[in-house]
Amino acid sequence: MPTGYIHFTDEQKEIARQTDIADLLRRQGEILKRSGSELEWRDGSQKVTVRGNLWFHQYDQEGGDAIDFVRRFYNKTYPEAMEYLLGGCGGTLKTSPPVVKEKKPFELPPKNDNMRRAFAYLTITRGVDKDVLQVFADRNMIYESADYHNAVFIGYDRNGIPRHAHKRGTGQASTYRGNVDSCVPEYSFHWHGTSDKLYLFEAPIDMLSFISMHKDRWNIHSYAAACCISSRVLHQMMKDNPNIKEVYLCLDNDSAGQIGNTRISEELQKLGIPHEILVPIHKDWNEDLLYPAEEMEEETECMQPIL
Repeated sequence: MPTGYIHFTDEQKEIARQTDIADLLRRQGEILKRSGSELEWRDGSQKVTVRGNLWFHQYDQEGGDAIDFVRRFYNKTYPEAMEYLLGGCGGTLKTSPPVVKEKKPFELPPKNDNMRRAFAYLTITRGVDKDVLQVFADRNMIYESADYHNAVFIGYDRNGIPRHAHKRGTGQASTYRGNVDSCVPEYSFHWHGTSDKLYLFEAPIDMLSFISMHKDRWNIHSYAAACCISSRVLHQMMKDNPNIKEVYLCLDNDSAGQIGNTRISEELQKLGIPHEILVPIHKDWNEDLLYPAEEMEEETECMQPIL
């Protein structure tokens, strides 16, 4: 097993990430079945759908790229997965015994006595409207952690009990983001409105960015950030808010996001729930907020009537 730190360049990471998972599985002698526009592989009794370098576990409602696939299903470390994928997927992948992690109780990160760094990061670096941010902060839905000064986005259940927390690094060069241990995905960061509209996003910052661009009476609508590409929080929101009749899927404008949009759209179609897919002009809604293109004004205005 590789020991010590191994440096991989951005180019190597992208090459590994883009590995075709179906080809990888066939090299291992695995059987895949066609399922619509995707391929289907069985993880024991559970179904995993595959398209190109992306996968999605239907039961766990989790997915990722080729690196994540090798790490999860073959129990490899990040360096082991990278070396295998960069080596052209040659040889047989031997499954190691899964590492059993002790399940920790859900616990919110310690709260800082102010949120200056998180507020500055979200408003200045990410462009979130300060009035919108203040509403969430006043309701204790966003705060700054005392340990690493992360921005923490809280999801509560209908009894006001915190059930989910997503952390985002606020350092200038930080790319850190992750959920607190033992989060309940059904209650990821969200807002309950009174109208019949619900908007679903991948990340809290995308949700706040969209609201910042469409501030007029924004608080009457419902919003949720799945903190992944799962539909669990969407279905919980509809259960908790029977007034919701229309759903807008607003996942990222990349392969994973659009596959997620399509999959959730198919779920809603089977349930007979009216819905629409909204696609950001750039990669995500935060980039649309930060880099508005004058030539795209017409497309942006087309979105206004839905609010």
